[in-house]
Amino acid sequence: MRIRVILLLNICIVFLFSISSISAQKKQNLNGTQVAFLSDVHLQDLFGEFSDSDYRGILNPKTGQYTLVRTMSSQLHSTRIFNENYFAFLAALEDIAKRKIKYVALPGDYTDDGQPIHVRGLARILEQYSKKYGIEFFITTGNHDPVGPFAQESGKEDFLGKEGKSQPIYSKEGMYKPNLNIEQPVVVTADIAKMGYLGITDNLKDFGFYPNKKYKFWATPFSKYTSENYSFDKASESALLTNRIYEVEPGYQVPDVSYVVEPIEGLWLMAIDGNVYIPKKNDGDPKDSKSYSEASTGYNNVLSNKKHLIKWVEEISAQAKKQGKTLVAFSHFPMIDFNDDASAEIKELLGPNKWQLNRVPVEEVAQLFADAGLQIHFGGHMHINDTGVRTTKKGNTLVNIQTPSLAAYIPAYKLLTLKKDNVVDIQTITIDEVPRYDELFDLYKMEYQFLESQKFKDIWNIDILKTKNYHDFTDFHLKELVRLRFLKDDWPSAFKDFILNVSAQDLLVLANIQSTKDFDFILKNKSQFEKEWKTAEEKATAILKKNNLKKEDFNWTGNDLLIDFYRFRSADELALADVSEKRVKTYQVLSKLILDSKDETSKPLQKQMKLSFIIFNKFMHEVPADHFTVDLKTGKINRK
Repeated sequence: MRIRVILLLNICIVFLFSISSISAQKKQNLNGTQVAFLSDVHLQDLFGEFSDSDYRGILNPKTGQYTLVRTMSSQLHSTRIFNENYFAFLAALEDIAKRKIKYVALPGDYTDDGQPIHVRGLARILEQYSKKYGIEFFITTGNHDPVGPFAQESGKEDFLGKEGKSQPIYSKEGMYKPNLNIEQPVVVTADIAKMGYLGITDNLKDFGFYPNKKYKFWATPFSKYTSENYSFDKASESALLTNRIYEVEPGYQVPDVSYVVEPIEGLWLMAIDGNVYIPKKNDGDPKDSKSYSEASTGYNNVLSNKKHLIKWVEEISAQAKKQGKTLVAFSHFPMIDFNDDASAEIKELLGPNKWQLNRVPVEEVAQLFADAGLQIHFGGHMHINDTGVRTTKKGNTLVNIQTPSLAAYIPAYKLLTLKKDNVVDIQTITIDEVPRYDELFDLYKMEYQFLESQKFKDIWNIDILKTKNYHDFTDFHLKELVRLRFLKDDWPSAFKDFILNVSAQDLLVLANIQSTKDFDFILKNKSQFEKEWKTAEEKATAILKKNNLKKEDFNWTGNDLLIDFYRFRSADELALADVSEKRVKTYQVLSKLILDSKDETSKPLQKQMKLSFIIFNKFMHEVPADHFTVDLKTGKINRK
């Protein structure tokens, strides 16, 4: 009898050990799993064909191909590139395939504006990479796809046409009246209209919007089942757009195409549809997109008009925790301040309506989603590289990772690698070398010649066509954007006039002068401050010696300072690829002098300088945003 009991105990131990081994094996299999995040691709299908028009674009003399190209002028006035990002997208996908990454998430704005021609082009590219490399794509909506909840007429006036003139293309007759002296006659095609949810999800249903038999689990905020009683048939019924509707305001029903998917055992990817289309007034047509405000504000409007998402996140997070799943969320909009917590200073310096401050999520967003169970979230929308962290009073931590855009400086994507013990590795993969990125340059030369012939003011700098790689091209794009748009739109005029006309060496001396007068007054009346200036020069020399710097290190201009300001705002620590360590050190020395000064309240320019350097310092010295790990148990971030 005793021997039987011992044998039975041994069998139970072996059985339990086997179950434990199987469970451990499943977790071990997830270790090393990778997911790439490509946000704000803004794909315009350069080689797409209209289904209802013979217009093929402009003939490229370099390739002999017809191409649908936007003007260089338009993309150098925009925060995103329209054309070369097509080749950058292909380069990123090639890089992903080379790394044998099998899961790719696209957090919105994967098309120019949700036009049929571009949506078809995106679907074709994703299908090619799915078939050739076995990559599974998971996408969610951005405010550019769809632009509104329902389809709407639209078009662009800034395609490039013959003789370097603009080529308007619109979806309906009479929408645009061209100036025939500077533009070509209008091309009309329905393929340039903006799709709504129905068109977007129908055309891209194979990339997460609808369930696949391969998935272990797939559900929406409106599903009536859980992973424990899941079936493909239930998911297919739940996926119908008619079953994914909510009331954003009384009488106004719009889709919500959020979903959670388990592509591999143990990993749940949560694709959140953060678009919120709030009706402009009570008497609008609920089926007309023009009756709704745009969705670019993001999660602040989720709190007021799409609260069911928070409850759904809480339910899915609880299920994931109970079943030992790793939950990774992504959406188009950031959940945490993307300005390195400098938004308050930006508002004070530039005003409440600058730098898209309306898109900064209020603190309640991170608090609610963290307490709902989210630990890590990948966002886009802002075309910047950033990492934000928030810990709630309940001790829950959310890490928000901002994915850069392939259509802006610095072009990159994020790579998540699952590690042991609930640790994830986050790497930023820059796309510097892009084959064919210069394929359209001959067309731009034609455009430039036309603009010159018409004596246009502020023509773009043709030296951008001398860049040697895509990284340099996006850097040049940013510099032109600063020159042509940001300097005019962003900065207080007195500050801008001063900073663009002061030398770095003079600025260093000014920072050492103790005076009741403003910087610009001292500079314009230097003879009155001869003694103070000489004393300040001596102090500056001593400071340079102490910091192993030379006078020549301060040979940069105010314009250089502002460009570097935007570089760090866009790329965070990745900007060090273009801003030398020595230059950064000069900024740090000058920053300390200005920030340590007192009684600046009566001197507006000094106050503005102080605010600008507080912001600049935060851009340069916040949470790691290049390569780091996140411990999902504690929320702790470690730089790699």
